[in-house]
Amino acid sequence: MKLTYYGHSCFALEEKGVTLLFDPFLSGNPKAPVKPDQVKANYILVSHAHGDHLGDTVDIAKRNHALVIATHEVANLVGGQGAESHGMHIGGKRSFDFGYVRIAPAFHGSGVEGGHACGFIVKFFGKVVYHAGDTGLFGDMKLLAELEKIDVALLPIGDNYTMGIGDAAVAARFLGAPLVVPMHYNTFPVIQANPLEFKNKVESEQKGTEVRVVSPGETTAI
Repeated sequence: MKLTYYGHSCFALEEKGVTLLFDPFLSGNPKAPVKPDQVKANYILVSHAHGDHLGDTVDIAKRNHALVIATHEVANLVGGQGAESHGMHIGGKRSFDFGYVRIAPAFHGSGVEGGHACGFIVKFFGKVVYHAGDTGLFGDMKLLAELEKIDVALLPIGDNYTMGIGDAAVAARFLGAPLVVPMHYNTFPVIQANPLEFKNKVESEQKGTEVRVVSPGETTAI
């Protein structure tokens, strides 16, 4: 299974000819290694409607005939712009041909009236991947670890708008995933962070946890 990082909070998961794309902010992203028309997807998961997460969702979805999975309000937003969408909400879980998606809480603004930000727990051909979205640290991350045996956790570390390095290290401990990948850092000056500091902190404090720093444009096996 391949995980590709496109910078900020955008990742692609690929397996068995299916590509799942998270938060495709590419246009206007100074760290993006590709343009929106270079990206393929069968499914697009959008954590909230801020521009640096909703990004190029509609264009990519329409070009690829991809299904956008998001909270109800965000699904309605992109659906009204011509993208195929499926709305869910926090606590909900639904099966798809790759496995399932569970919508998890995220403590952040939604970017759309009446909505909520969220994270995603995705079972993708047997691997469980948690994309935290934009969020602060919250204690129920422990509950998420009870509900799901998470294999890979994608966690923001850039501070200011989300968790910083210290809180993200606590989140990694709460979640208990053997592999953690940092995201949402160094895109803009206000979210500067050193991912190697995060790696050293987590790996020195939590035996058995690997923090893998993936550069924009890099693909890693999971």
